[in-house]
Amino acid sequence: MDMTNQQYNQYVSDKADPSPLWKDCLWAFCVGGAICAGGQGLLALYQSWGASKEDASSWVSISLIFLASLLTGLGVFDNIAKHAGAGTLVPITGFSNAMVSPALEFKSEGFVTGTGAKLFTVAGPVLAYGISASVIYGIILYLIGLF
Repeated sequence: MDMTNQQYNQYVSDKADPSPLWKDCLWAFCVGGAICAGGQGLLALYQSWGASKEDASSWVSISLIFLASLLTGLGVFDNIAKHAGAGTLVPITGFSNAMVSPALEFKSEGFVTGTGAKLFTVAGPVLAYGISASVIYGIILYLIGLF
């Protein structure tokens, strides 16, 4: 079967279901808001236990990373993400999921060459660009301070 690009695009658009945009946006908003509200609740809980705001903030980050990693490992996070879409991409939980997913996918290849190596397929570029951006930002601040 030989099709042109236009014929193929028409074929795909005829077969594809229309996306429920407003429903998807509402779910993303609600789930993302629930994750943020949960983080805020954890912050208040940790502060009520006597932690300073700075320490409580660190514990909230650790808790959200742990929970997202645990739910990814149990296969629950992917089910939530299937329905919530971008709402689960609240930065810390989305990054945690992005770190754990490749590691789980390649665990059959071994602990070092599978899990260990694939764990950094996402983190490597993020760390490289993050460190590079911080160095550039530091140089710019230094130069501004000279004047």
